[in-house]
Amino acid sequence: MSTPPALTGGSGASPPDQAAARAARPVDRAAAAVFAALVLACFAAFAITQHLKHTPTVVQNFKMNGHFAPRTHGRHALEHLSFRIAHSDRVTVAIEDAAGNVVATLLLERPLARYTQLSLEWDGRRGPTSTPTGAGTPRDPLVPRDHGQLASVGEYRVRVSLREQHRTVQSPRSFQLQ
Repeated sequence: MSTPPALTGGSGASPPDQAAARAARPVDRAAAAVFAALVLACFAAFAITQHLKHTPTVVQNFKMNGHFAPRTHGRHALEHLSFRIAHSDRVTVAIEDAAGNVVATLLLERPLARYTQLSLEWDGRRGPTSTPTGAGTPRDPLVPRDHGQLASVGEYRVRVSLREQHRTVQSPRSFQLQ
């Protein structure tokens, strides 16, 4: 026969059950604290992600041909490159092979105003280049005058170095020299 609820304090639980319930309370509090910390971390991650999505990239609007053949004459004899930067800086533009080695330097520490589209052309030759000064607008691209030997057939990328920001950015796509 069981003891009536009025004699056990009205809860219907025996004293050992009440002790077990009290022992479980710290675990419940710890679980609630962990849950709250996870919710706060999710909100913080969301805020950081939103900030990063609205921050402009350092080098923007990369444009280039997918391939070119410098040994031919005509439309695909030069690789046409174009980009702009988010903040004014001194820009160095180099061409790298698939191993990351610099094959040609198209531009060396040229001042570039922010959001100015810079257009360059590479003729596929190795080594440093000499570029005319004052050119480089979308209608008047910088055309390096190389006298080195032709680079080997393969995959290449554009590397843009920003001196004052101490940053280097590789083009998101590569192109083929055929």
